[in-house]
Amino acid sequence: MHDTFHRFAQRTSAAVGSPWAFAAALAAIAVWALIGPTVGFSNTWQLVINTGTTIVTFLIVFLIQNTQNRESRAIQLKLDELILASSASNEAVDLENISDARAAELLDQFHQLAKRISPS
Repeated sequence: MHDTFHRFAQRTSAAVGSPWAFAAALAAIAVWALIGPTVGFSNTWQLVINTGTTIVTFLIVFLIQNTQNRESRAIQLKLDELILASSASNEAVDLENISDARAAELLDQFHQLAKRISPS
């Protein structure tokens, strides 16, 4: 189930981000706007676009979040691999799981190190 959803989320995210999807959305809005005068700009006419966009937005948020989570995890794994393969401090591996206070300490240490390394 997870793999099926991941594939679906990736394909849908790519499709939604395409120029064709933008064109289709623009065409749907144009059709909706053109129908307005024929139905007297009724409440139902307005409800159709409001409901449609709300449902689509609600579903797309989950698909985009899934795609972002996977990409973030992949980037994190790649960075961890680079750290482990280099002479960098292994303390940087798994930084996404440390406390905010520890992250602030490390940031300060990195700034101090950068000041010592770079000529001012």
